[in-house]
Amino acid sequence: MSLAVAPRADTDQRGRAEPSGPLVRLEGVTKIFANGTVALAGLDLAIGRHEFVSLLGPSGCGKSTALRLIAGLARPTSGRIRGPEGAARGAAGFVFQEPTLMPWATVFDNVWLPLRLQGIGRRQAEGPVAEALAMVGLAEFARAYPRELSGGMKMRVSIARALVTRPSLLLMDEPFAALDEITRLKLNDELLALWRAQSWTVVFVTHSVYESVYLSTRIVVMAPRPGRVVADLPIEAPWPRDEAFRTSPAYNALCRRVSAELHRAMGS
Repeated sequence: MSLAVAPRADTDQRGRAEPSGPLVRLEGVTKIFANGTVALAGLDLAIGRHEFVSLLGPSGCGKSTALRLIAGLARPTSGRIRGPEGAARGAAGFVFQEPTLMPWATVFDNVWLPLRLQGIGRRQAEGPVAEALAMVGLAEFARAYPRELSGGMKMRVSIARALVTRPSLLLMDEPFAALDEITRLKLNDELLALWRAQSWTVVFVTHSVYESVYLSTRIVVMAPRPGRVVADLPIEAPWPRDEAFRTSPAYNALCRRVSAELHRAMGS
């Protein structure tokens, strides 16, 4: 089994040539809320094409704030966020911590929503919605309602909704935090399989050292008050990742290393 190193900015996960430069770059980004809280201060961060980058840190370190700024859901107080030809944020799909589904709407209608907001009608949306549901294993549940789904299935619908616009950048804010461990591990595996097959760039917010090591090509450890990067760690591990990796000495060693950096961040 070959090793897959964290990708350089000029190659993708399969070693193919890519345009130079990162997909997204945060340059000196500061975010101060109306109550005076400094969420981020002078944050510099570059996200390469086809990377799977986890933002790891304690509560209050600005992980979710950084994600929302990348998505264009908020504006920085100072600094700037750049994407490919200025269009990265327009090509992003966002998955929130809670599925945030409309309970009165079917699975189809929930996934259709981003297309509907773009003025795309139901008939025209049938193909993209069916494709997105098939990607997350819910092709047969288009007519179901959220109340009929398990927690893991609801999260799959939320992911399908983020994917239906075919984004190049997928932003995920602790999407599996509220799920039981068995479901969480299963969705980790499914997310990795989709990422490798579709060549997205993923920025994933998590509190979990174990989850970040399993998923990522790179882990950015952040410290609070104000939010800033204290470590940027490439994760060199075999692909595909599976249960054998989760129980391997290499995985345990990586978890110890990342955990040490997280403790340093919490004390800084």
